[in-house]
Amino acid sequence: MMNILFLLLVIMEPLCLFVIKRGSAADTIRPSQFLREGDTLVSNGGKFEMGFFSPGKSSSNVYLGIWFKPIPVRTVVWVANRDKPIQNPPGALTINGSGSLLLLCQNHGVVWSSSSPEQDGVNPVAQLLDTGNLVVRDERNSESNSSYLWQSFDYIGDTFLPGMKLGADLKTGQVWRMSSWKSPDDPSPGDLSYGMEPTSYAEALMRKDSAKFFRSGPWNGVRFSGGPELRPNPLIGFQFVANSEELYSTDQLKNESVITMYRLNDTTGTGDRYIWFEAEQTWKTYLSNPTDNCDTYGLCGAYGICVISESPVCQCVKGFVPKSPRKWSTMDWSEGCARSQALKCGEGEGFAKFNGLKLPDTAHTWLDNSMNLEECRAKCLANCSCVAYANSDIRGSGGGCVMWFGDLVDMRQTSIDDQPLYIRMPISELVAEEKHSQRKKVVLVCVVVVAAITWALIPYSGVVVIGFYLHLRKSNKNSEGNARGNLGNDCTNEMQERDMELPSFDSESIAYATDNFSIHKKLGEGGFGPVYKGTLLDGREIAVKRLSLCSGQGLNELKNEVTLIAKLQHRNLVKLLGCCVEGDERILIYEYMHNKSLDFFIFDQTKGQLLEWSKRFHIILGISRGLLYLHQDSRLRIIHRDLKASNVLLDNEMNAKISDFGLARCFGNNQTVANTTRVIGTYGYMAPEYAVDGLFSIKSDVFSFGVLLLEIVSGKKNRGFYHPSHNLNLTGHAWRLWEEGRPMELIIDTPYGDSYYVPQMLRCIHVGLLCVQQQPDDRPNMSSVILMLSSESTLPRPKRPGFFVDRNLVEEVNSSNKFISNSTNEITITVLEAR
Repeated sequence: MMNILFLLLVIMEPLCLFVIKRGSAADTIRPSQFLREGDTLVSNGGKFEMGFFSPGKSSSNVYLGIWFKPIPVRTVVWVANRDKPIQNPPGALTINGSGSLLLLCQNHGVVWSSSSPEQDGVNPVAQLLDTGNLVVRDERNSESNSSYLWQSFDYIGDTFLPGMKLGADLKTGQVWRMSSWKSPDDPSPGDLSYGMEPTSYAEALMRKDSAKFFRSGPWNGVRFSGGPELRPNPLIGFQFVANSEELYSTDQLKNESVITMYRLNDTTGTGDRYIWFEAEQTWKTYLSNPTDNCDTYGLCGAYGICVISESPVCQCVKGFVPKSPRKWSTMDWSEGCARSQALKCGEGEGFAKFNGLKLPDTAHTWLDNSMNLEECRAKCLANCSCVAYANSDIRGSGGGCVMWFGDLVDMRQTSIDDQPLYIRMPISELVAEEKHSQRKKVVLVCVVVVAAITWALIPYSGVVVIGFYLHLRKSNKNSEGNARGNLGNDCTNEMQERDMELPSFDSESIAYATDNFSIHKKLGEGGFGPVYKGTLLDGREIAVKRLSLCSGQGLNELKNEVTLIAKLQHRNLVKLLGCCVEGDERILIYEYMHNKSLDFFIFDQTKGQLLEWSKRFHIILGISRGLLYLHQDSRLRIIHRDLKASNVLLDNEMNAKISDFGLARCFGNNQTVANTTRVIGTYGYMAPEYAVDGLFSIKSDVFSFGVLLLEIVSGKKNRGFYHPSHNLNLTGHAWRLWEEGRPMELIIDTPYGDSYYVPQMLRCIHVGLLCVQQQPDDRPNMSSVILMLSSESTLPRPKRPGFFVDRNLVEEVNSSNKFISNSTNEITITVLEAR
């Protein structure tokens, strides 16, 4: 029968091809029509194309697939016959009168067919849509009708496109799950798969073979636990559906001009979100799963918590100890942790509250969305097998109950603590913790009272009291730092609690680490004081910032930096390791940065050649992401107030990290602008509204970023810039060149080495000028800046920048006694280990 079909194909081929090309749209196939090798279907809007291809280096294996039409390098997003290649061409695709797609081969008959049940009484047509979906529908229905007889979106390969679903149809049993290619030459299913796990409390899970590899954490109504908050963005909208009929996640394009996909990579073992950059003719990675080592499933074993900012990264939940201390000491955490005190059901137990955790694996959970948290606690307490509980849905006032049975596995520390986990503990453990908490409160009250009295009697003696208190408060890494606390939304309370969790170092150990603050260990000096390189007894390299007795900054700036940065966690922020306040000593300890600060490179003609354009652009994106985290994504809204080249540090891989938070300020949730009578910062980077009127906001940081962006691109300082034909600073000069259509002159003598990409450079100049506009409302926020830097969208025309006046007038304003100005350290600190 199959040979007869193929014979008919050969006989009718000229007529069939004529019908496809002349008698119907180029995106459809009807019964008795054929698509053969060399011909393609193109979606109506020209976004996708379908035809026959040979992947990678393979020349003998032929597949039927769909790829992006506008992209010159073929990027295949779906393959019909993944594990049944056509090895003896020619092949052809057709559709029969009952609506089944048939992929035919001369010697093998039907190689592949769609799995939809054949139906009578339909006029089937196969159509390639602009979403990349190949559908079979009744031609009598409109094209927008979603009741398809069959669709390729139900059979996902290694690529997830907007509009696809990841999950399952609980009524029909249809499963939507991704699977990687074996290799670039072989599209048959590889080892990596990704989909929604149909547990009682649903979550997405990536597997290698059958083993769990990466877990998103369960959906809590707002986000996947352990993942960042899903904020609205102009590119993609996300949706999660869970009911009695369907369980799936999907996303939809908001900007139809964007080309994006999520793809499983069997070689790297990651799932990556890509965006196509037309100007550069390349795909760029937007995000990856897993994101870091703490995303590795079950890395720390049962009751272990992974803290990516610590070393080692695995720690036991408070109340637990390593099950195998010997293995734990060698960084083999596979056996996890065991209770320090055994549970005795019915003999007095309670629950300890843990904030800021990715919730454990939900394979063994029980869910009831009708219960409140108190009812959930009572039900869990009444069941001896229940080891933990939490709210299942945190929207609004929060509700729902999820309970865990069996060991708690795959937890990690996160920056969001809106879904506490309550872990079952013996009463003796809870009482001991309560006593410890009460002791802390008593000590704090005593210190405050004594400090207030002694400060009034003896100036500056309060520093000694604070130093004594911090000495008593040396933190235990395995306890309070592990997502314990009950942090509120109030900014002041948040800072106070964070301050208490910062490790304290004694002055003797710091003196030893720096060879007693040897001049040979000195890295530089700024407004705060000198900075030294040190090495701790455990071999860690550190940077030590020591307050100078004659510094314009003091204890307030030190405390400000401690409270603001102690718990901030982002790869583009410097890591504060601890502090020391003893007598007259006021010291901050940071991770050490091997490549010093950004100004060390960009303002030096020789060293600047080491910073080729690709690295500069990478640094620009890193700074912008760090600033976005401070302004929007961290639990505090922080205004840095002193962003400049010397406060951007570079690790051994030239990743940028923002440092020096001594002048930073914290905003409340509803606060947008504040003012001060003490203007402090660095000239050349300060926004006009801040320098003149003391007003600061996230837009004043954006202004500083714009100046820094222009400095990185041009290799020239804004303050001190000289041009023979005018007295404008760098920002004014850049804007004049832009207005005159000569922006390339800004970068013509910049030492980029051999790396140039002019369109990207011009775009950075354009974005920089948008950031330094005179009026704060005209400047973009940092989320818009990142989008503008990472896309090819049309940008608005920049208006005149702030301080676009003769330099002499600016200097006159700056010398006014209306405000005080201090510049923070020009050489700062950082790194020890990558985060």
